[in-house]
Amino acid sequence: MAQPVITCLDMEGVLFPEIWLALADKVGIQELRLTTRDVADYDVLMKKRLEVLKAHRITLRDIQEVASTISPLPGVPDFFAWLRERCQIIILSDTYYEFVGSLMKKLDFPTIFCHTLGVDSHGFITDYFLRQQDQKRHAVSAMKGIGFRVLAGGDSYNDVSMLKEADAGFFFCPPDSIIQEFPQFPVARSYVEFQEHLGRAGGFSS
Repeated sequence: MAQPVITCLDMEGVLFPEIWLALADKVGIQELRLTTRDVADYDVLMKKRLEVLKAHRITLRDIQEVASTISPLPGVPDFFAWLRERCQIIILSDTYYEFVGSLMKKLDFPTIFCHTLGVDSHGFITDYFLRQQDQKRHAVSAMKGIGFRVLAGGDSYNDVSMLKEADAGFFFCPPDSIIQEFPQFPVARSYVEFQEHLGRAGGFSS
């Protein structure tokens, strides 16, 4: 019996530009330009971000306003529509529900698994709460456990365990350093190429 296919995709760098890079450009703070493409340890990265936000008195509302201006990467609407016609999609992201409402609206509210923030009465972010450590890998494992063939796509260090766990994993436009470190994963550099990889791995037409 053929297994139904589900595709798990990272959000930032695969479907949307990085929220933190957009924020860094808006407020002119270079320290906020570091992302999971640069730093392998997510806790180190987030603690540094919270320090910078506190020092510069940047609120959740400030970040939400920046996020609301972000559009899907060029080519994403057509790619996403193509994939949705062929399989279920879950976005697995190490972003936060408090950031992504306006972004998900632009893709007609797909399912997204991410994390939550602690926010004080003045709107300042005080903490972050990971729903589960290594949540992307666990989600892929769970989907396999209930009978799905799982495809996965990401671009950063925090996607590697997800790609390893999936039945087929792919990088989408990752930095060269990550390609060199993890050469076992095929690389797509356009959405057309990504569709070809997913179509072959999922057994559906490209």
